[in-house]
Amino acid sequence: MSTADAYPARNGSSGHYWFAVALIILLAQIIAEHFMGRVWICTCGTVKLFEPGVNTPGNSQHLADWYTPSHIIHGFLFYGLGWLVLRKASFAKRLTLATFIEAAWELLENSPIIIDRYRSATMAIGYEGDSILNSAMDTIFMALGFLFAARVPVWVTLVVAIIFEIFTGWLIRDNLTLNVLMLVYPLDAVRAWQGAL
Repeated sequence: MSTADAYPARNGSSGHYWFAVALIILLAQIIAEHFMGRVWICTCGTVKLFEPGVNTPGNSQHLADWYTPSHIIHGFLFYGLGWLVLRKASFAKRLTLATFIEAAWELLENSPIIIDRYRSATMAIGYEGDSILNSAMDTIFMALGFLFAARVPVWVTLVVAIIFEIFTGWLIRDNLTLNVLMLVYPLDAVRAWQGAL
């Protein structure tokens, strides 16, 4: 038996090891958000499976909302990124990388600088950040998107992503594409169109 066989978790050959690392990253995200002063659940005192409102106090506070499809698409994108840059790495390593990126984004998204940016540049006028529950679920939905992309043909992933983007764009006048656009390069015409909802 080689040293690698004797200590599979240490050399990274064990999928269980990398899945555990991904779970630790998620727990670190939750703990960090607690110390950032984020609320655990909606201040309304309830937990919903889905929050149907967009510019409401319950948005980004419950298990899922209309921005959940964006986080699922994150998983699609991170799966593609992992395939491109870590093609020889195990599935578990690539999922761990995706979890790290998503957790880092969740921490940044709930920082004062991004919250203020959302308020000033996007349709999220009263946005106060995610609850810890919602933020953790965003990371979990990303992982589900990653798993989905790993199991279906690329064309299916692309079709689902396009459907998500078109549907949420039509329904709430926001989606991942518009969200990124308005954070990076806000357009008055888009803001006016979103505000007319």
